[in-house]
Amino acid sequence: MIAPMKRQSLSGALRFGIAAGALVLASCSTIESRISEHPEIYRNLSSRDQALINQGHIRAGMSANAVWLAWGSPDSKVIGNMRGHFTETWIYVRYAYPYYYPYYGPYAPGFGFFGDPFYDPFYYSLIPPSIPYPYKIVTFSNGRVMSFQYLVPP
Repeated sequence: MIAPMKRQSLSGALRFGIAAGALVLASCSTIESRISEHPEIYRNLSSRDQALINQGHIRAGMSANAVWLAWGSPDSKVIGNMRGHFTETWIYVRYAYPYYYPYYGPYAPGFGFFGDPFYDPFYYSLIPPSIPYPYKIVTFSNGRVMSFQYLVPP
């Protein structure tokens, strides 16, 4: 009775793991995959824009579709108004992991530093904390790139 239950739960976990892995791999798109899925968008661009997209770069005046080919889908979109014109800002996010601080400093009863369970908030954390930060931002007005920024990681 117990052995079949273990097999069922193991096969269920295996199926879940395979499905989750496939979902993660399917959600990762590259410039080449986006171009091959939408060749009509790529063909309608100038040769200058095609060369920039192949390198993963954009320029002011590019269309939103061209930026999508170069950078992919944004992590968030912000709608706004700048000087009386409707704007849409795409934000691309990356994650940084804080440095691990090993045990250091004197330790005595009632006195501790990082690495001490009472002073270090991540001491018992099984998953290291991640800090999201924007690394690319592009703003559109009338469907064209108005400004863009590449941000330095923290």
